[in-house]
Amino acid sequence: MRVIAGTARSMPLKSLDGLETRPTLDRIKETVFNILQNDIPGCRFLDLFSGSGAIAIEALSRHAKEAVLVEQNKKASAVIKENLKFTKFTDNSRVMEMDCVSAIRRLEGTGVFDVIYIDAPYGQGLEEPVLRALSESDIADEDTIVVVEEDLDENLDFAENCGFSVTRFKKYKTNQHIFLKKKGN
Repeated sequence: MRVIAGTARSMPLKSLDGLETRPTLDRIKETVFNILQNDIPGCRFLDLFSGSGAIAIEALSRHAKEAVLVEQNKKASAVIKENLKFTKFTDNSRVMEMDCVSAIRRLEGTGVFDVIYIDAPYGQGLEEPVLRALSESDIADEDTIVVVEEDLDENLDFAENCGFSVTRFKKYKTNQHIFLKKKGN
């Protein structure tokens, strides 16, 4: 696993051994960042279920202004901190070691994020409570791009009930990215 583009291009990143995290494949990461390329420079980026931190680090490498990485797993959080230090992105990043719903609540009042990336463990139903928390939060508005990485067999039919509209799908062989926007009031 490596950084695809930007200031940290080609730098290798560590990931947690075993099945506790599931790193996004480089080619899939490249595709999603090609879609987001005009939205990343200067953005505030929130990476929920951050794993190794590779997604947020990619955003920082591509000139995101700041990134907040949320990861509940202590071992994964330690790997994130190592990766941020290695890529020299510790000054414009923050790691929150807690569950994502609690992190969303704690981030209230800190400003709106431009891009929110959600890569929850597949098949555990964690996306719905996170989207509900985001819909009630001031950290996302109608301009925030929410990207959910999900198993190919899953759907986000509940997103509408959580206050989001699906704006785009990108399907791969085994998974997909679903792009959402918060509905206006």
